[in-house]
Amino acid sequence: MNEQFALDGFVVEPQLLDLHLLGSLHDAFDDLFAGHFGTGIEPDEVNWQTTTGDPRRARQICNGWKADDRIAAVVLDPGSAARVADLMGWRGARLIQDNILWKPPGATQLGFHRDNDYSHWFSPAEMATCWIALDSTTEASGTLEFARGSHLWPAPASLDTPFHAPDDYTGDVKRSCPANTEVDIVSVVVPAGGGSFHHGDTWHGSAANCTIVQRRALAIHYARADAKFDLDRLEHGMGKVYGRYCGGNAAMPDAHFPTLHGRVS
Repeated sequence: MNEQFALDGFVVEPQLLDLHLLGSLHDAFDDLFAGHFGTGIEPDEVNWQTTTGDPRRARQICNGWKADDRIAAVVLDPGSAARVADLMGWRGARLIQDNILWKPPGATQLGFHRDNDYSHWFSPAEMATCWIALDSTTEASGTLEFARGSHLWPAPASLDTPFHAPDDYTGDVKRSCPANTEVDIVSVVVPAGGGSFHHGDTWHGSAANCTIVQRRALAIHYARADAKFDLDRLEHGMGKVYGRYCGGNAAMPDAHFPTLHGRVS
């Protein structure tokens, strides 16, 4: 499996989650997007709420694990972190953030991007992600899509495609594809509880949900266990949301970025 990951930049798994958890996780999504935070702690980013959110847009909350114990039970599972460390060749893995993602019927597309392009506020600036579908997925429901082998491409000079509702959600990946190379898009079609792991340099995005069914997913982003704040980049305004946990010390506090597998050094 590691060999396939090295070639493609991702692996798809038919089951990553105990199916008995699906009902409670659906309930947790309802609560979070309604602004009900069971632990009394707000997530780090709340980009959609029931009373104010645009119904055409995909819904997103970052670090729902801090606000809801049902989410935390999945996000803090060391098993997924151990798998990521094995795939990436890391000695250990720490949590950077989770994404609570909900694409209801009719919700618009999300532009292709690379997770590592958002990781420059810590060092080494590399991530890997576990993505878990909480509803069965189809191509028509706007499931996650990968550009096969794109983690091996040169880094893009710039990013032009908006993340939310771009006219052409594959625009940046097409522009970044090396000459004489075709973009090979692979859709993650799995039953509820299935999902995937992907490299932080792998291009990915998703089309609009053109069905009448919900498309909910939980993405868990990891960094190496020995990752530290990049103080120079934080001073220049990078990582404004998560840099507030720095306090001038390069060490990443486990209270906010818990080490879930292996060791720091």
